[in-house]
Amino acid sequence: MPLETPGTGAREQLAALAARAGRAGFGAGRVTGTPAAPGARAAAVLVLFGMLDDHPSDHAPDAAVSRDLDVLLLARAATLRSHPGQVALPGGRVDPGDADTVAAALREAREETGIDTDGVEVLGALPPVPLEYSHHLVTPVLAWWRRPSPVRVVDVAESAAVFRAPVADLLAPANRGVTVLRRDGAEWRGPGFVVRHDAGEFLVWGFTAMLLDGLFTELGWTEDWDTGRELVLPPS
Repeated sequence: MPLETPGTGAREQLAALAARAGRAGFGAGRVTGTPAAPGARAAAVLVLFGMLDDHPSDHAPDAAVSRDLDVLLLARAATLRSHPGQVALPGGRVDPGDADTVAAALREAREETGIDTDGVEVLGALPPVPLEYSHHLVTPVLAWWRRPSPVRVVDVAESAAVFRAPVADLLAPANRGVTVLRRDGAEWRGPGFVVRHDAGEFLVWGFTAMLLDGLFTELGWTEDWDTGRELVLPPS
C-alpha cells in the first residue's frame, strides 16, 4: 500500500462529508435557512480542493489541515449585471445539454477557468441550496484535484481573476469577519473571508462565503474568530 501523500486526509474527509451530507441535513437548512421557491432554476458550483505546493499558506491551522490545501475561486468581472466583482466558485445554470448537476458544474468550471476536468475527481454532490434573491437552486459539487492543470481567465467579460486560495488563509482568524448588507430597510448578515492574491485583495462574502463557512464547520476545520468584526463590502 502506498504511503499517504499530503492532502489525502482532507480528501477523505471531504469524501466522507459528501457521503453523509443527505443524512446529516447539510445544505439548505444549514446554509441559508430558506426553502426552495417554486420554479427555481437549477444551477451548480464546483467546490474543487487540491494541493497548492508552490504557494503554501503562512498560517498554521489548528485543525489537521495542510498549509498546502487550496480551493479554486474566481472573481467575477465588474461589468457583469449579476453579482459584479464578487468572488465565487466556478459554476452556473444547468443547461439542457447537461446530463446532471455534476456535469453542469464541470462544464462551467472548464469554461470559466480553463481546467482539464479529466484530472478532477468528483467526490459527491451536497443537497441543493436555494438562493431566494436570484431564484436559483444551487447544487454544490465537492471535488478533488488528482491531476492539477493550469487555471486562467478564459473570458475577461466574465471573470477578472482565477486563483487557488490556500484553505489555511481562509481559516485564519485575522482573515475572517462578518459582512452586513443593508437593502430596502432590511439587514442581511453573513460570514466573510479576506483573500489576498497576486491580482489583489478580495472579499469572499454572500453565498460562496456561507457555503465555505458551512463546509469548514462540518469538517471541524473552523478556528475561533471574532464574530463581531465587520468587514466592509465593496461598493456595488
